[in-house]
Amino acid sequence: MGHTFKLAEHFISINGEGQCAGELALFLRFAGCNLRCDWCDTAWACGKDAPHALVSLHRIAEIAEDALANGVRNVTLTGGEPLLQPHINEVIGRLSGLGMQPEIETNGSVPLEAFCAPHRPKFTMDYKLPSSKMEQHMCTENFALLHEWDTVKFVCGSRADVFRAKEIAEQYKPQCPLYLSPVFGRIDPAEIVEIMKEQKMGSFRLQLQLHKLIWDPAARGV
Repeated sequence: MGHTFKLAEHFISINGEGQCAGELALFLRFAGCNLRCDWCDTAWACGKDAPHALVSLHRIAEIAEDALANGVRNVTLTGGEPLLQPHINEVIGRLSGLGMQPEIETNGSVPLEAFCAPHRPKFTMDYKLPSSKMEQHMCTENFALLHEWDTVKFVCGSRADVFRAKEIAEQYKPQCPLYLSPVFGRIDPAEIVEIMKEQKMGSFRLQLQLHKLIWDPAARGV
């Protein structure tokens, strides 16, 4: 019998953030996470008792083939933390083999080297800033593995977070786009823009979470 994976939900929507923001994508949300960010917006999918179905690789391929038949080539593996799923490389390989373009939304605490071959996905990697209360878990060795098609996302819940994002970028110099994403309801995006101007943060991009502007911020499956 093949391996199974803890799939919390799957749906087609637009990418809300990252380099493919606004493009249609199949979302595969896996249950379970090793962090507990203070402002987490998918906490329901993170705990050991998170609702999920155990699905086979074959079932995931069926879901992906249906998305392809509907013109969707982007596929985002998210969570929770998708890279904690045992044998997730099999999923990445199968999706790539079908002709899809896998993207991994990862929390920055999992070493990425094991997922860079044989089918390297795009990585949208968080760096958890102080307001998350999880910064001590960051795997900073990952910065050296990122390419121009990857993304580092700094989720900002305070002014101090924005200044810290600048420090991290200057220290590790990731070779990919850098996004500042405000925690919905915690910091005014205009305030981030003012700091960007004051601190000459021209290498960063501010990005709002599109799905929270289009739908109810608490809505699932969007």
